[in-house]
Amino acid sequence: MQLRYNFRVYPTPAQQYALARAFGCARVVFNDGLRARQDARDAGLPYVSDNELSKKIVTQAKKTPERAWLGEVSAVVLQQALADLNTAYRNFFASVTDARKGRKVAPPRFRSRKDNRQTIRFTRNARFTVLDSGKLQLPKIGDLDVRWSRDLPAEPSSVTIVKDAAGRYHASFVVATKQDETLPTAESEVGIDLGLTHFAVLSDGTKVAAPRFLRQATRRLRRLQKSLSRKVKGSNNRKKAVVKVARAHAKVADTRRDWQHKLSTAIIRDNQAVYVEDLCVVGLGRTRLAKSVHDAGWSSFTDMLEYKAARYGRAFARIGRWLPTSQTCSHCGRIDGPKPLSVRSWTCSCGSAHDRDINAAKNVLAAGQADNSNDRGAQVRPASVLAPRREAVTHSDAARSTCGVERIAVL
Repeated sequence: MQLRYNFRVYPTPAQQYALARAFGCARVVFNDGLRARQDARDAGLPYVSDNELSKKIVTQAKKTPERAWLGEVSAVVLQQALADLNTAYRNFFASVTDARKGRKVAPPRFRSRKDNRQTIRFTRNARFTVLDSGKLQLPKIGDLDVRWSRDLPAEPSSVTIVKDAAGRYHASFVVATKQDETLPTAESEVGIDLGLTHFAVLSDGTKVAAPRFLRQATRRLRRLQKSLSRKVKGSNNRKKAVVKVARAHAKVADTRRDWQHKLSTAIIRDNQAVYVEDLCVVGLGRTRLAKSVHDAGWSSFTDMLEYKAARYGRAFARIGRWLPTSQTCSHCGRIDGPKPLSVRSWTCSCGSAHDRDINAAKNVLAAGQADNSNDRGAQVRPASVLAPRREAVTHSDAARSTCGVERIAVL
């Protein structure tokens, strides 16, 4: 399994200048490669291959006066920029031909020096080294001071230096580990119903309150954003205000991520199987609840559950988003029809009283167990019940219309 470990790095002013130069060279190579392929397409020429593009944009460009300064940075950084371009094109072609699942991928776009996030990547060919002193040695950059919060489980295959909008630098290591991290077997399985009033409701009745980190920071963000809007565009004060706003947003994102990591780890540790509902977050993000939906961060949380389940030997599954979990009685299986969000509890005709969220979590658990072929011999689906009389009656009008359709089909 490949894992990614992020650590904060603190470059010196000279190293910041070297990193800025490397960011710029990687951006120029990416844009030159994209422009070369676009020009070839406009001229009706064949698609420029990866090897031909590398030879033209990097090797030959270094010999010209206009791009001679590309030799001041590591060649691996330039090659990895072209590798990112090639990956972007492959994803775009796979999306156009429906070979890639999910949302459609747009064609690559030109990178800007004003982008909030700048990155460069070093592979093993670059011969980066983690020194005994704990510093990270990068070619033509120097020895970076790293704040290690944990040890790497294996030798890293690559490292990416990231500068975010808040002006912070991070080193992201990719590590391939074969270490068996399977946790001891747990007896319980859990279904999770995600929401806004409660972030997560578990099938065992546990309710996790929604922290609403963005809502709590609204006053500070509003004040910083107002201050930014008053600054003159292009001035140094505006640049400082932009960094302050970015740092405030980064603090909210970091706090949310840390909280989600702790919650997802606890759920994976205590349960052998975890089932969640496949929510359409993109669609919900277009409604009047968009701010609360994005503040909750459901997608990142479920992604954490998925990769941690694979890492620690747990089962994880998503159930269909169209399953009426809030309308189905978890005791008898009867579908009681849609209910407005204001209805938080209801009583089924079988006499069972349900909390809306807990009932939905129980139905998520039952659906997940059924889809994963539970071998314990237990009844994981709700038991069959008799249909109400109004549903069992055959109406004469319906019979005549059906016969009419069959007669037309035969003719």
